[in-house]
Amino acid sequence: MPPVEPEVIPDVARQDRTGQPEVIYGPGKSPAQVLAVAGALVDAGVRPILLTRATPDQVQAVLGADPTATFHERANVVVIRAVERSSPGRIAVVSAGTSDLPVADEAAVVAEAFGLTVERITDVGVAGVHRVIERVPDLERMDLVIVVAGMEGALPSVVAGLVPAPVIAVPTSVGYGASFEGLAALLGMLSSCAPGVLTVNIDNGFGAAMAAHRIVSRR
Repeated sequence: MPPVEPEVIPDVARQDRTGQPEVIYGPGKSPAQVLAVAGALVDAGVRPILLTRATPDQVQAVLGADPTATFHERANVVVIRAVERSSPGRIAVVSAGTSDLPVADEAAVVAEAFGLTVERITDVGVAGVHRVIERVPDLERMDLVIVVAGMEGALPSVVAGLVPAPVIAVPTSVGYGASFEGLAALLGMLSSCAPGVLTVNIDNGFGAAMAAHRIVSRR
């Protein structure tokens, strides 16, 4: 006999409590479970509805059920009902290298779905530090900066030493052997000599965007 699908009980009241709705985390869920959660959130009037770390079968199921949904391939995020750009918050998502873009895109797509205005600044890693210095005038206008980097994870410290905005650091699993799949970047960001740097988990662009929304939307 096929396994019985467990009952899905989404938290439809989370948005009322925290200002942020439940987001669907794809891994470990069947397409049917994803559709059940999404359907319950739609019925409850939740917005935005996001599916993160989606599998191909989940993406196909959601797009088949709702052709208005948008799949952001590099970020691996499906946005079912985005929020209009109503938030006054403006943030930058800064990424060190091209290999960091999937994580940076996850942060940017999630932040935009929550109504934040996002400026993407890419390929400004510390190996060519002049590139990020050239963007300081742009960064100075931001309410918050998310900085995504792998390798040794130095970029958030550089940015936090140049601009007044809060900095959320996102270590990525990009790097050679001694980077230990992002552990070196994580420890470097946690040990930043620039005061005020907040650090999320490895490859957690989603978490950085959610933290940014909470910080900026309450200002």
